Amino acid sequence: MNKKPNIVFVLADDLGYMDLSCYGSNFYETPNLDRLAAEGMYFTDAYASSPVCSPSRASILSGKYPATVGVTNYIGGKAEGRLIDAPYLHYLPLSEYSLAKAFKDAGYDTWHVGKWHLGAAPYYPEHHGFDANIGGNSWGGPKYGYFSPWGIETLPDAGTSPGQYLTDRLTDEAIKLIKSRRDSSRPFFLNLWHHAVHIPAQAKEEVIPKYEEKARRLGLDKVHPLEEGEFFPCRHKMTQRVTRRFCQSHPVYAAMIDILDDNVGRLRRALAECGELENTIFVFTSDNGGLATAESSPTCNAPLREGKGWLYEGGVRVPLIISWPGVIKPGSRCTAPVIAPDFYPTLLEAAGLPARPEQHCDGLSFLPLLHAEKELNRQAIYWHYPHYSNQGGTPSSAVRAGDYKLIEFFEDGRLELYNLRTDPGERKNLAPSEPEIARELHKMLTAWRKKVGAILPERNNAFPA
Repeated sequence: MNKKPNIVFVLADDLGYMDLSCYGSNFYETPNLDRLAAEGMYFTDAYASSPVCSPSRASILSGKYPATVGVTNYIGGKAEGRLIDAPYLHYLPLSEYSLAKAFKDAGYDTWHVGKWHLGAAPYYPEHHGFDANIGGNSWGGPKYGYFSPWGIETLPDAGTSPGQYLTDRLTDEAIKLIKSRRDSSRPFFLNLWHHAVHIPAQAKEEVIPKYEEKARRLGLDKVHPLEEGEFFPCRHKMTQRVTRRFCQSHPVYAAMIDILDDNVGRLRRALAECGELENTIFVFTSDNGGLATAESSPTCNAPLREGKGWLYEGGVRVPLIISWPGVIKPGSRCTAPVIAPDFYPTLLEAAGLPARPEQHCDGLSFLPLLHAEKELNRQAIYWHYPHYSNQGGTPSSAVRAGDYKLIEFFEDGRLELYNLRTDPGERKNLAPSEPEIARELHKMLTAWRKKVGAILPERNNAFPA
C-alpha cells in the first residue's frame, strides 16, 4: 500500500498577488516559484479570507470563515473612527478540530515552523495538534527584526551565528525536521509559515545591490513611487495620510522576496534529496494582499486596487501555487475562485482522509480543480472585516458570485459593485447602472452574515461628525 502524500504548506506574510514574476512582476525575480508553477498549477483567482493575517490563518486551520470562527481582526488590533471596533476572539479556540489535529490523528507527523499569531502561549501550535512548534508565538511580525538575535522564545538564539537571517533559519529548521525524522514511513504535514515579507523591510546586504542596479537599469530610481492621498479614517492615525505606491521599485523588499524564493528552492531540493518530493503536495500562498498604502508601502498590487487592510482585490487576492507530481498536470492554470477555508477539506480529500463537514463547514474541496475538472458547485464566497485597518481600509463586508463582487461599507452603507472579469482593478462601480445585481448580491451577503453570526460594528457617538 502506498504511503499517504506528505503535505508541505508554505505561507508567506503580506506577499501581494503581483509579487511573483510568474504572476506578472517585472521587478521582483522568483525563479524557484516560477519553476513550482511550471511543475504544478497556479491559480488566478485565489483569495485570502481576510485582508489581514490572523483571520486568514485561523481560516486555513479551521476550514471556517473568520466570522464563523470569531477571529475577524489581526490579533491585538483595535481601532475606532466613525464606528466602534467590533469585538473578536484574540486566539484560535482550542475547541476547533484543527487541520493539524486531523492529520495527526491520521498518523501524520505534524510540524509548525515560523509565524503563528493565533493567540498567546495557551493557544500555541502544540495545543492545536502540532508535534513540534519552532518559532510560533503571539507576535504579528519579527519584533526585533530579521537578523538574529530575534528574541523569539520558541526559536532559540543560542548557538545561532550573529546576524543570521530569519527566513534562512526557519527553512533550516524545516529541512532538519524532514531529514531527522525517526520513522520515514510516516507521512508528514509541514506548516511552514514565514514572516517574510512582513515589515520591517530588511534583507541580506549581499542581495540588495542586485535590485538597486535593476532599479537604475529600468530608470525606476528616477521615479518617485509614492503618492499621498486622503487622511486615515481611524482615530489613532487621523493626522496621517494614506500613502500609495504606484510601481514596484523597492530594492530591499525585492531582496526579501528573492530570499524567500531561494528558500522555497532549498526546501524543495531537500525534499528531493530525501526521496520525498514525488510524494508531496506542495502548497505556496499568502495570508493577505501586499502592503501598498501605508507603513512605508513597500509594494504595488496594480492592476489590482489597494492592498493589505482593504477588501478591494489588492487586499484579498493572493498568489496560490500547488504542485503534486503525477496528479497535477505541469503548467496548469486555474481560473476558478478558491478561498482559505477550502484548504482544509481539499487537503483531507487529497490525502484520502474522511471529510469533517461539521468542522470545515465553510470550506469546499477544490480537489476536482487539481484533476483539471473545471467546475465547483459553489454559489459565492464571502468576506467580513468589521474593523479599521492600519492601512486605510474601513469596516466592510463583501461577496463574490461568478464574475461580480459587491462590497458594503459600514460607515455610510455604501454599496460598490464590480465585474472582476472585465474590471479586475475595480475602477467602475456598477451599482448605479446594474441595481438589480447589486440588490441580489447584497441580499446574499446579508443572509450569509446572519447565518454565520457575523458581528457588525456600532456607531461611535463620541467621534467628530
